[in-house]
Amino acid sequence: MKILYLDLSMGVAGDMLMGALVSLLGEKEQQEFLRELNEAGIPGVTVKIVDDKKCGIVGKHVEVKINGKTEVSEDIHGHHNEHERESHDEYECHEHKHEHHDEHEHKHEHHHASMSDITDMINGLKISNSVKREIKNVYKRIANAESKVHGTDVSDIHFHEVGMMDALADITGCAMLFEMLDVDEIAASSINTGYGQVKCAHGILPVPAPATALLLRDIPCYSGSIEGELCTPTGAALIGNYVNQFCGMPFMKIDNIGYGTGTKDFAAANVVRAILGEPASLEESSAELEDIYKSNSEKNNAEDIIVEMNCNLDDMTGEEIGYVTGLLMESGAKDIYTIPITAKKGRPGVILGVLCKPEDRERLAEIIFKHTTTTGIRYTEKKRMLMERHSEIVHTKYGDVNVKVSEGYGARKIKPEYEDLKRIAGEKNAALQDIRENIYKINNQK
Repeated sequence: MKILYLDLSMGVAGDMLMGALVSLLGEKEQQEFLRELNEAGIPGVTVKIVDDKKCGIVGKHVEVKINGKTEVSEDIHGHHNEHERESHDEYECHEHKHEHHDEHEHKHEHHHASMSDITDMINGLKISNSVKREIKNVYKRIANAESKVHGTDVSDIHFHEVGMMDALADITGCAMLFEMLDVDEIAASSINTGYGQVKCAHGILPVPAPATALLLRDIPCYSGSIEGELCTPTGAALIGNYVNQFCGMPFMKIDNIGYGTGTKDFAAANVVRAILGEPASLEESSAELEDIYKSNSEKNNAEDIIVEMNCNLDDMTGEEIGYVTGLLMESGAKDIYTIPITAKKGRPGVILGVLCKPEDRERLAEIIFKHTTTTGIRYTEKKRMLMERHSEIVHTKYGDVNVKVSEGYGARKIKPEYEDLKRIAGEKNAALQDIRENIYKINNQK
């Protein structure tokens, strides 16, 4: 079983995703993919894969040109920018690609194509029928979102000629690569959308752009601390079409890692990371686990330093506080708690508490200040006693179950993964408690 995990902590755009996926291929496969995409028959389009580097990380940048020129866009940051230029829409309200080169600034006359025209163009491409089907599915998502934003029927949505070809190349390339990789499971992190404003041919829009926001419905996302548009409509539509689940990186054995780069530079590496691997198993890691067992007595009584931050909140709703706690957990908090209190003037409120690593304190504080009403945060550094933790697979009469194991200070604790218990209970028509008891019995025999 092959697993593909996509790290979208710097957002996602079509060509960045394509760069990450193509990085997972060997050199010969990359060239074969490039040849097939360039010969697919997208009018005026040429695609090139170039080596790139962001914050010291080497990746692939996919350069898409239409009639020899590259599309551009502009984020608006609340001040005049002498390099501002007009964005050109591939949709009625623009695919704002945050990774394009400034030196390719140019303008185009705007010609339009309907969804029916796009479908005809897809049908005429020299690619497999299965890839065509996925491209159409992605475009349906985009057209449905655009129609809702503009209050019109899908049949009335029009795509601007130049940006349309650019997006079609991105979507086609990604669909071809997903088929080539042929993975069994695709998972992804939550999506960093960025924040601020972006300029398009129809005016200045908030980030995420209206159509992008609709495409991200039911997908975990957050604004983060980077000003600019990090998630584009094409990127959001591709992720919505292909990703099976949104979570932290699964328990897996990594076979390969690829990076797709954008052109803009931020404090964080402007990349999409693709991780290819397979589920880890006890057999494959038995030697490593044996080493852990042998050395537990020497290393499982551990200590470290943790930061505890807290603030009082008496003017926020439960929904708003729940949203903040979700952002903090997604951003690396170790734990979060709330304590009911009576605040000033007898108002009911809560103490919001956050536990984190010392190096994460300032970053998480920025999230608290941005998304809560507090103007001050208390924090202390504390020593923490830790049990050593690792994962194991327990072979039960019902099937294999992933368990989290904690050992130290003369104690051993296990916690079965709930999703495994739920899956097995459904497959075997067994009670969750019976499966747990079987696991605990096996653990007690060790």
